[in-house]
Amino acid sequence: MPDLIRSWVETANAPQSPFPLNNLPYGVFSAGDSPRCAVAIGNSVLDLGALQSAGVLPEHGFASPALNTFMGKGKKVWTDVRQKLTELLREGNKTQAVADALHDMSSVTTHLPFTVTEYTDFYAGRQHAFNVGSLFRDPKNALPPNWLHMPIGYNGRASTVVVSGTDFHRPMGQLKGPQDDTPRFGPSKRLDIELEMGAVVGTPSEMGQRISVDQADDMIFGYVLLNDWSARDIQAWEYQPLGPFQAKAFATTIGAWVVTKAALDPFRCDTPPREHDLLRHIKDTGPMLYDIDLSVTMAAPDGEATEICRTNYNTLYYSAAQQLAHHASSGCAMRTGDLLGSGTISGPEKGMFGSLLEMTWGGRDVITLDDGQTRTFIEDGDTLTLNGHAQGDGYRIGFGPCTGTILPARRAKDGRS
Repeated sequence: MPDLIRSWVETANAPQSPFPLNNLPYGVFSAGDSPRCAVAIGNSVLDLGALQSAGVLPEHGFASPALNTFMGKGKKVWTDVRQKLTELLREGNKTQAVADALHDMSSVTTHLPFTVTEYTDFYAGRQHAFNVGSLFRDPKNALPPNWLHMPIGYNGRASTVVVSGTDFHRPMGQLKGPQDDTPRFGPSKRLDIELEMGAVVGTPSEMGQRISVDQADDMIFGYVLLNDWSARDIQAWEYQPLGPFQAKAFATTIGAWVVTKAALDPFRCDTPPREHDLLRHIKDTGPMLYDIDLSVTMAAPDGEATEICRTNYNTLYYSAAQQLAHHASSGCAMRTGDLLGSGTISGPEKGMFGSLLEMTWGGRDVITLDDGQTRTFIEDGDTLTLNGHAQGDGYRIGFGPCTGTILPARRAKDGRS
């Protein structure tokens, strides 16, 4: 495990800081002006657009309001820029040009860090798949027959991927309870979270091109926290035979900071033992998961945040590289800015379940918050926050929060529903 790289930005050296010099996650910010690219360092953001304009950094699209141009340049450019930034920010190397490009993080606005070209959500957590299968079907047939052979998923909506801090309205949809003769249209009553990680594709592939797991790993620029909000009552009625649709299309929240593979490399770990040998195109080639502690807090309006889940990314059955290789195996073209959700990350115990559906076992059990309020699913005004970090020796590689607050359902413009 590498040591902390000390920075002249003193807040980056604090053991609990999510953004030490070992991290350098990328994002997009504004300070009352046009959005441009940045890295987080301690309690500050470093304006990469300003450093590019000053000739300190090469022209890599840092003045644009999205990371896509830089992400598309590939591994060598990513490595070169990371090395340059590390030297610029290393203890003893302070210069006025770099100091002038720093902004206090509390005074800026963060934006969606990259233009999401496509969004695919997978179902790669075995405990989650077993739990949901047990609830929707029965424990004997919890896992679909294909689940242990390939990472299964569905294509979601890039148009409603939003950055942390974006509030949104409770979704409306068709609902039909087990005792109802016909469906009705109304606001979801069983609104849920899904604790996930998102892999961000940097370099693209061509239509018809298959890629290996190792090539897929090289294509991934970095990772974000991801909350795939889910309307369980809409989902229960619509999901057969083609899977989730409106139950997932209304909002997906990602964190503001993309943590690179280079920052996470010291925390790589193996996927779990296989019950069946995987086919060659998705077979494990080495440690492809990461040891990342994850947690979820829930806060009622005017209430204190209560931790309701703590788990780890290393519980997944399939890595993001395997998911990406499988995605391209049919000849599907992958593009810079594609976002791959891991699927809900749940550990083997109830306190490690990454969705309210599992925590309350379909609404049967209640969650008691620290202020005494109880929940089975999300109510209007509730705020859910995902957090995650990999723990080093005296430092951590953090992602920053991934948060959203639920607003009441918005009625149609004609007022009919």
